[in-house]
Amino acid sequence: MAFDIDMIKKVYAQMTERVDTARNIVGRPLTLSEKILYNHLWDGKASKAFTRGKDYVDFAPDRIACQDATAQMALLQFMQAGKQKVAVPTTVHCDHLIQAKQGAKPDLKRANETSNEVFNFLESVSDKYGIGFWKPGAGIIHQVVLENYAFPGGMMIGTDSHTVNAGGLGMVAIGVGGADAVDVMAGMPWELKFPKLIGIKLTGQLNGWTAAKDVILKVAGILTVKGGTGAIVEYFGPGAKNLSCTGKGTICNMGAEIGATTSTFGYDDSMERFLRATDRADIADAANEIRPYLTGDDEVYANPEQYFDEVIEINLTDLRPHLNGPFTPDLATPVGQLGEKAKENDWPIKVDWGLIGSCTNSSYEDLSRAASIAQQAIDKGLTTKADFGINPGSEQVRYTAERDGILSVFENLDAKIFTNACGPCIGQWDRSDLKGEEKNTIVHSFNRNFSKRADGNPNTHAFVGSPEMIAAITIAGRLDFDPMNDTLINDNGEEVKLDPPQGMELPEKGFEVEDNGYLEPVEDGSGIEVKVSDTSERLQLLTPFVPIQDEELQGAKLLIKAFGKCTTDHISMAGPWLRYRGHLDNISNNCLIGAVNAYNKQTNFVKSQLNGEYDAVPKTARAYKAEGVMTIVVGDHNYGEGSSREHAAMEPRHLGVAAVIVKSFARIHETNLKKQGMLGLTFATESDYDLIQEDDTFNFVDISSFAPGKQLTLEVIHSDGSKDTLMLNHTYNDSQIEWYRMGSALNLIKKQNA
Repeated sequence: MAFDIDMIKKVYAQMTERVDTARNIVGRPLTLSEKILYNHLWDGKASKAFTRGKDYVDFAPDRIACQDATAQMALLQFMQAGKQKVAVPTTVHCDHLIQAKQGAKPDLKRANETSNEVFNFLESVSDKYGIGFWKPGAGIIHQVVLENYAFPGGMMIGTDSHTVNAGGLGMVAIGVGGADAVDVMAGMPWELKFPKLIGIKLTGQLNGWTAAKDVILKVAGILTVKGGTGAIVEYFGPGAKNLSCTGKGTICNMGAEIGATTSTFGYDDSMERFLRATDRADIADAANEIRPYLTGDDEVYANPEQYFDEVIEINLTDLRPHLNGPFTPDLATPVGQLGEKAKENDWPIKVDWGLIGSCTNSSYEDLSRAASIAQQAIDKGLTTKADFGINPGSEQVRYTAERDGILSVFENLDAKIFTNACGPCIGQWDRSDLKGEEKNTIVHSFNRNFSKRADGNPNTHAFVGSPEMIAAITIAGRLDFDPMNDTLINDNGEEVKLDPPQGMELPEKGFEVEDNGYLEPVEDGSGIEVKVSDTSERLQLLTPFVPIQDEELQGAKLLIKAFGKCTTDHISMAGPWLRYRGHLDNISNNCLIGAVNAYNKQTNFVKSQLNGEYDAVPKTARAYKAEGVMTIVVGDHNYGEGSSREHAAMEPRHLGVAAVIVKSFARIHETNLKKQGMLGLTFATESDYDLIQEDDTFNFVDISSFAPGKQLTLEVIHSDGSKDTLMLNHTYNDSQIEWYRMGSALNLIKKQNA
């Protein structure tokens, strides 16, 4: 039986009336995305038609999911909100703080020892406030959510950008910062600008070596890392119905890499099969009763150009396998063309590691298809040329795959089976085969491949592909290997060719697990005391941010002008820094250390106007803060791309950054800056980025009249005494300006609850 079935039935019970009302008010047929959005309005039934990309709307999500790295800060904030219990079903999943090194058992044991303080904190807070807790080793948050909590037509938010994975089961699932989650935990509405809609029509059927992963790799190449910003991507068409539920999840998961608010598919037979296979027949039965409401209206899919802001069509029959990368997930290349492209760009052809797993591709189907390639290598006498690592998606998947002999196939190829956790995908990887900054190539089934992400090495060229393609290339040990056309020489000197992968959508014997790792919270947590040591290096109780005064924005200095791509990994690195995610002051020592200084093209080396010397970004920021000098950060396009981590906003705020001024923002990061009481602004004229000089002083001359829809004026005083006056745009509405004036959104919540 499903978790929270009464809540789900309530969502379905109100859906028909609410959707019918919305359809009448809007005056046309509705997409699936619109049906879900209008069914989750905070005020209940729709009373007006919202303008896409313009209107801010209050929503009432059904549930929240938090992973352990972001849950620490989210729950530290919730502890200040003055609530006895979370207002909506919430879960915490311990999947980020487990480093991949020796293998599942020793790695999990080491994680439980080194992060015991954090896990105990999360478990006790969860118990106290009525939050479901998934222990370390239980699985990767998004695979666990898909198997246990996602349901067609639902709306959820999660403190991880890949929360969007649940779109594979027909949800509108959106990644947010912890402060957004705290709003909903505290029983308040969640605000979102009503998204634009991108429709992707899928025709045909996947065949041969092509996998669901190749759909989103192709889409990423079309839309780029910012092409989906501010939009929900809705997949439809006969090709969509031909995909498995977990395949749909893979596609939605990596929608985060095109900047999409989320992605989703309409409810269909594959979703029903998955629900029944994961012991949720009650949801399937309830969904079947309102099936037409859990997908877009027929007229929408028949004439998509009339109802979507943009339409893309992909024929799955003609789609070829891709590998995307290096250094960005939208550099899409069909597999057969990659060798030539690698030679042109001097990318290392030799592949050192192949990694399968992550929240994107760690389902039973993924493992079974990759294992079919691994078994061929064994049967045909091939020796794997690269190292091989596997992260199963959940304990349920791992246990079932072990029962069915899938994991033993990988082990027979000397693959390392890591814990059911994120591992190398988020930099939690103790990679022993390379030291320093040696140039090398790895291939993986993850979603992101930014510089330094997997192993901390800026010269690791990481390429993203499907699990089965990763298996083939790992066996070959060469980036230019095309299994559709190329042959390999086996241990007997014979020429052999790999056959296309075979896999199972769902296990024939059903899923099975002895201990799924879930802990139910106690009914009454009022007597539970959550302790945080004053001397802890890992955890620190929060002190509310003080509002930035208008006079403090006169005479502000430049902290750093970031050059080129500046993701949340550049602003607040993961990897070994994950250990400090619950300690704001300690983790602030990684603030912007990965950003490239536009003036010297170096990282973590900026000039201080206090003494004219160059030093690390955090040290320079702390010196300004000690002198009472506010600072600003300047950036390029899509600033804050990547993870939902609000640390990328909280750290600069903690170190005295008052404003971030860029050409454009990634959605989640812009919201995070607003929530923390900062100014997130964009250049009205993009080329004004070039006017900012290293020794500039900034005056926000009209900040006292900060108002929705009104530009702000920035006076830039250069070191030679000359001035430039720049106009800055913003997207703040009245309530967001109140967050700014109060010092943070949390300060406002606390005041309201008091």
